[in-house]
Amino acid sequence: MSRFSIFWRSRSIWAAATVLTLLTGYALTYQVGMATLEGTSVSYLQALQVVIESITTAGFGGNAPWESDFMNLLIIAMNMTGVLLVFLALPLFVTPMFKRALQDTPPTTTDCTNHVIIGARTSNEDVLRNELEAASVPYLVVEDDRDALNRLKRNDINVIWGRIEEHDTLEAARLAEARALVIDADGKHSAAAILSAKHVHPEAPVITVVEDDDVARYHRYAGADHIVRPRQVMGTRLAQKAATSISAELHDSLALDNDLELTELLVQPGSDLAGTTLADSGLRDETGVTIIGLWNDGQFIPSPDPQHRLEPHTILVAASNHDRISALKLRTASPQAHPPEHVIIGGYGVVGQHAARMLERHDIPYTIIDRTDQPGVDVVGNIADEDTLRRAGTDTADAFILALDDDTTSMYAALVLRHMNPDLELVARANRTEIVPNLYRAGADYVLALPTVTGRMIFSLLMQDEQALSPGTQFNVIRISAPRLAGQSLGHADVRARTGCTVVAAERDGHLLRDLGPDFVVQSDDCLLVAGSDEALNRFVSMART
Repeated sequence: MSRFSIFWRSRSIWAAATVLTLLTGYALTYQVGMATLEGTSVSYLQALQVVIESITTAGFGGNAPWESDFMNLLIIAMNMTGVLLVFLALPLFVTPMFKRALQDTPPTTTDCTNHVIIGARTSNEDVLRNELEAASVPYLVVEDDRDALNRLKRNDINVIWGRIEEHDTLEAARLAEARALVIDADGKHSAAAILSAKHVHPEAPVITVVEDDDVARYHRYAGADHIVRPRQVMGTRLAQKAATSISAELHDSLALDNDLELTELLVQPGSDLAGTTLADSGLRDETGVTIIGLWNDGQFIPSPDPQHRLEPHTILVAASNHDRISALKLRTASPQAHPPEHVIIGGYGVVGQHAARMLERHDIPYTIIDRTDQPGVDVVGNIADEDTLRRAGTDTADAFILALDDDTTSMYAALVLRHMNPDLELVARANRTEIVPNLYRAGADYVLALPTVTGRMIFSLLMQDEQALSPGTQFNVIRISAPRLAGQSLGHADVRARTGCTVVAAERDGHLLRDLGPDFVVQSDDCLLVAGSDEALNRFVSMART
């Protein structure tokens, strides 16, 4: 039973009891008053009839007029009670009924144009909406759950009621005038929605989110224009991070051109940089590497202060050429760093399977733990249980990849893993963005959220003039035009202070301009490569476009 139904039921019971008590009390008083004051004997039912006539002001029976003052005052009191009950009924019953009726009539049409239609039932929707809002792109959510729809309405989110797979809903959402349709639902609804969308408007771009190969094939046959597979990207990325965190070999740098790379580097305990400040480390002078920012316990710090101390497990976001990045990698690695001899993967779903494939391509030995016995699983059991982890060899493992689809279990497992092996490199998947800080607090060295990866991948497909280059990293890099900054220098625009972003490079006339200083002046045709956290990049987009 809903909260509103319980509230309504309790009010109704209270009101009925109050009215019944009033009627009974007035009827008994009237009966006694008529016998003692008016000298007329009336039955209880006759008395009750007079009371109801008085309260409802519908008229009076044969007992009127009354001779005694008390009886006249009693009739007046009953009349006033009737009026009072009417006024009480308005705020207690009538007004809530009208409000509920209006609330239960959800919007079914929209006047949006050039918008993105989102048919989603997952947390990926929140990330995508934030990206679209930052880029000032209108969107419309289609929701068939009334409670969810009312929550969205209360948050001033543009939403209509309907089923995304129905023709009428897509027409009401103005698919023919939309920029694209994004579908992130279960397989049954997704395939039907694609077919319906292509029937309603064959030219409408349709983007779908899928998990496995079979569903991807069905979506392609149904007519989806773009198929986003974030779990595969996440599995590959987590495996790369697990390997590079303990090996000097670089697998996960983002190459922007032949002479510019961006990467995340973990400062390992016992490394040359652990415990030093940025100023004392001499990173800029000795390696020529630009530190765009760093991560501490899931908190992104853009353009860190030179006196910031590099604690163990800090993640540096660095930009330079391959040789300089490789030199910096050596300084962040522990002297005991070696090619990984044993990596454990916790969870053998789509993410875990793709992590295993990546490790296998690099000839890195691994062990699979999962709660179900299936082909490929080496140890069956609870991943948060010490005995299960010990059987998998956690005590001597180099790295552990938490690829679970349950955030609570991941958090418990991280606590146990950190207790069992303090030196273990722990990378983790998060299924909700809000759980990321807790996974860091539980001991994870690197956390990647599935909604973040999904939102970035979809957003890159939606925006022709803005491209996310690193969907599988904690930081993000976008390629974007910035018309509002044309004619301004980076120093004058104060990009770092105002947004927390770093302009890494600029594409101009087919050339990539690097090492941009504060005197660099943005031209109208420039395409900027900007790095930062998702929140910082949203601020940059707002500043550069609106």
